Amino acid sequence: MKKISYLILLIPVLFYSCNSAPKKEKVSTVPKVVSRDLKGFTIVYYSNDSIKQNFLYYKEQDAIVTKKQKAFQTELERRTNELQQYIQRNSEKQMNGLLSENEVAQIQQKAQQMEQSVMQYQQVEGAKIEEETMKKLEEISKKIEVLGKRYCELHKIDLMLIQGDGGQLNYVNPSMDVTKEFIAFLNENQASIENDIKK
Repeated sequence: MKKISYLILLIPVLFYSCNSAPKKEKVSTVPKVVSRDLKGFTIVYYSNDSIKQNFLYYKEQDAIVTKKQKAFQTELERRTNELQQYIQRNSEKQMNGLLSENEVAQIQQKAQQMEQSVMQYQQVEGAKIEEETMKKLEEISKKIEVLGKRYCELHKIDLMLIQGDGGQLNYVNPSMDVTKEFIAFLNENQASIENDIKK
């Protein structure tokens, strides 16, 4: 009997503890930003589009890749046209009754081989060009990063931003624009850091 009475007493306690959710602590949304005196703090930016148009090393590397891409595209089109002409030429012969069943089978087999060759060329050579393009972009980025650091140290710049289409900067005061000067610095110094980057 005592056991039953203890259970009856425990039921409300258990029910209350199961239904009461722990209270959530309210998290502050106020950012913890350390206030700093910005007197003498120098911020500049450069236009990324201008880098592409006026940084000589970028233009040289872009021209190399573009030339290879055009050569690849031309060769791909040549191979595709060759396949289409082969199929068309032999389709006409077949329609005119100039081919035996054995010849038709051989032509179909050769057309499949040609098609596979075109696809393989597209995949393999396309991947090579894409890889080379990515490698060149990485080299260019590394040059700009290294020279950007050097430029900022030389001119006592605290923060250098990049402005461009689709970027994160909505507006930057034009008085902070060092694009022309930075590109001149890049063009004058890019050759001097070849060994630094390769290390």
